[in-house]
Amino acid sequence: MVAGKTKPICLRRVDPERNMARFYSLALQPTLFGGTSLVRAWGRIGTRGREKIETFDGDAQAGLAFLRLERTKRNRGYR
Repeated sequence: MVAGKTKPICLRRVDPERNMARFYSLALQPTLFGGTSLVRAWGRIGTRGREKIETFDGDAQAGLAFLRLERTKRNRGYR
């Protein structure tokens, strides 16, 4: 998985009965020093939410983290 070749994803979880409307987005981006960053953003739909950036030395490590987080969120009900 390469930072420039992987499309960012935006997942949503909406449950009107629980007043829940959340988003979770993931993206891989190259760093200035040859590494790869995993950029995550999450929060309530309609707000800016929060953001976290994790930096990895290689594309493979970042790609595995990307896939792990995507699988975890999909298992929790995000689509």
